Amino acid sequence: MAKYQAPKGVSEYFPPRSNDFEHVMRALMNPALAAGYEPIELPVFEDTELFTRGVGESTDVVSKEMYTFEDRGGRSITLRPEGTAGVMRAVIEHNLDRGQLPVKVFYKGPFFRAERPQAGRYRQFYQFGIEAIGVNDPYLDAEVIAIGYSGYKALGLTNFSLHITSLGDRESREKHRTSLVSFIDRLSLDDETRARAAKNPLRLFDDKRPEIQKLMTDAPLLLDFLNDASRKNFEEVQSALTSIGIPFEINARMVRGLDYYTGTTFEFVHHGLGAQSGIGGGGRYDGLMETLGGQNLSGVGFALGIDRILLALDVEKVSVSKNSYTDLYVIALGDEARKNSFALVQKLRSAGFVVEQSFGERGLKGAMKAADKSGARFSVVIGDTEISSGSVELKNMATGEAVSVTLSALATTLAEKSK
Repeated sequence: MAKYQAPKGVSEYFPPRSNDFEHVMRALMNPALAAGYEPIELPVFEDTELFTRGVGESTDVVSKEMYTFEDRGGRSITLRPEGTAGVMRAVIEHNLDRGQLPVKVFYKGPFFRAERPQAGRYRQFYQFGIEAIGVNDPYLDAEVIAIGYSGYKALGLTNFSLHITSLGDRESREKHRTSLVSFIDRLSLDDETRARAAKNPLRLFDDKRPEIQKLMTDAPLLLDFLNDASRKNFEEVQSALTSIGIPFEINARMVRGLDYYTGTTFEFVHHGLGAQSGIGGGGRYDGLMETLGGQNLSGVGFALGIDRILLALDVEKVSVSKNSYTDLYVIALGDEARKNSFALVQKLRSAGFVVEQSFGERGLKGAMKAADKSGARFSVVIGDTEISSGSVELKNMATGEAVSVTLSALATTLAEKSK
């Protein structure tokens, strides 16, 4: 019989690694919740045009990496390669932009790109993202950045830095584009690269080929073309970050991989991951809502890469989750004990404890091995003697220390020892 395996390039998480995965998600979510962001659940697939229009045809994501197929109705459907376009579609479709602004939401889950699989780059990968839509305010930009930064710090990451820049408003970008196109016209480029630059000349700053990077050494930088309004906005973002103690580096050559970014743009870079150093990033995307058929409202957000964050935690040797979420392992010996233990376990779970119990006809030795492997902090053995006496020995699995506890006081004792 064939042995089935997960598709190549899929990041898959199972115990105990899945505990780390869930811990990372919660740690990133907490700062967003504290700032008033609410959950939004998005479709895993959307109409292809949402991404070609929203993300940009000149991007590698759209031109090379999307999983696109035709459904039974002849519609072109694409597995979501990123989250912002889907959020914007949902905001427009459900009139969220007609209420209190900014609309502040967070999302999480799998995304899909036809990448060449390698460490930190997968075909199915996981992200946590937030979006704040409807208000153009440098302090909102700073809030979004601070939420991501707080999540990383809460996880215990230290070997990362924040890179920021500004891609300016339309007037600034048009002036820069004229100068940049003139510069690129004088370069010796292959036809494919020149065609890519014709769609979006900023893409050449993001080209990783050494020969292209060398050619772009003296290219005009957008930061030098910011008008007064864009420059003031960017300075206020920097001032806001400084006021709350978030360090940053200005990276004038940074270009995000998606075409919709404007104004404040940022990336979190981990210094222990080599080529795949980006662990998250985002920015402002003025004009995206209008492009997708909605109002002309501003937006800002980020996407943080769960897979790379886990790799970064490994590099820094940071342990993020408990060895186990299990508080107590209950071992029942005999039919009467099994019946009483089953009711006890349900009662303890209702009281908020994580409790596992032995199943099957294991002897005491085998059941204790199972208790040890479960990672439970405490264990009890319940047999005929314990039922008749109404008390058990509560054993600390780490130290071996045991104390006698009445069954009626077991929940109280567990709570005290959990402090």
